[in-house]
Amino acid sequence: MRTRRLGREGPEVSALGLGAMGLSHAYGVKPAREDAIAFLRGAVERGVSFFDTAEVYGPFTNEELIGEALAPFMGQVTVATKFGFNLDPDTGKDLGGVDSRPERIRRAVEGSLRRLRVGRIDLLYQHRVDPAVPIEEVAGTVSDLMAEGKVARWGMSEAGVATIRRAHAVLPVTALQSEYSIWTRGVEAEVLPTVEELGIGFVPYSPLGRGFLTGAIDETTEIAKGDFRAQLPRFAPGARAANRALVDLLARVGARHGTTPAQVALAWLLAQRPWIVPIPGTTKLSRLEENLGAAELELTPEDLGEIRAAAEAIPVEGERYTEALERMSGL
Repeated sequence: MRTRRLGREGPEVSALGLGAMGLSHAYGVKPAREDAIAFLRGAVERGVSFFDTAEVYGPFTNEELIGEALAPFMGQVTVATKFGFNLDPDTGKDLGGVDSRPERIRRAVEGSLRRLRVGRIDLLYQHRVDPAVPIEEVAGTVSDLMAEGKVARWGMSEAGVATIRRAHAVLPVTALQSEYSIWTRGVEAEVLPTVEELGIGFVPYSPLGRGFLTGAIDETTEIAKGDFRAQLPRFAPGARAANRALVDLLARVGARHGTTPAQVALAWLLAQRPWIVPIPGTTKLSRLEENLGAAELELTPEDLGEIRAAAEAIPVEGERYTEALERMSGL
């Protein structure tokens, strides 16, 4: 597996990481625990060295799963987790909204350390910006935790450029995690140039459009009970029918290289900047192996130009979140 450095001063990790959320959260049917553990260990065996979780996934159960599965490999892999939602720190009950007060950050970190079975968190993200707490106070709290040896590096998720700059001035940010794919390109105008200037790595979540860009979902696909995609405007049947044009584009390019739409979508992201590390999620080793094949796919300048021009000419149908989910979602 090829590797990349996550920003100017960040860790060297596999060029493609693994988003672990779907193993225990948000996507309806979940694998049995023993199967999930075997899957995660299989990912390490296949060269994945960057894993993404969060206390809110479950809540708590995803971190526990990661902690158990990766215990034999800690020190060989980089595990990122997140704080920032208003959860009861003992029960995980959703208390509503975001919460990055210093005392809440500290409680979250203690819980994450315990569940991940580590003495130090490799990469700690603020999951969503808390408008009630100055970002300087958040950065200061994380700085204290780093001084105490409980956190190695920190990052942010879905933050705007002004907030990133303010945070980075207090405590250098290692990585920014935000949604980015061929059908969600909002970070390109301002965010990517800003993190490049500051030497911050970029971690695209949902790089395969929550599975849509793989080509496995169309307007007739039945979304399982409990799968949060059923709430998303972009996954309404009419939107799915319209958005198949993007999958067709990826398939056309893939046909020239003998690759799949998913591999083209991931290779396109990898080609945008050398410090971008996507974290596609899956629960199946066959899909994981398919995704990892994207690291070996070298798209030509002609491929990249065709994808860019065609994608910009295809209007994406449906917002990525409802208004309520846009404010609150950690997904």
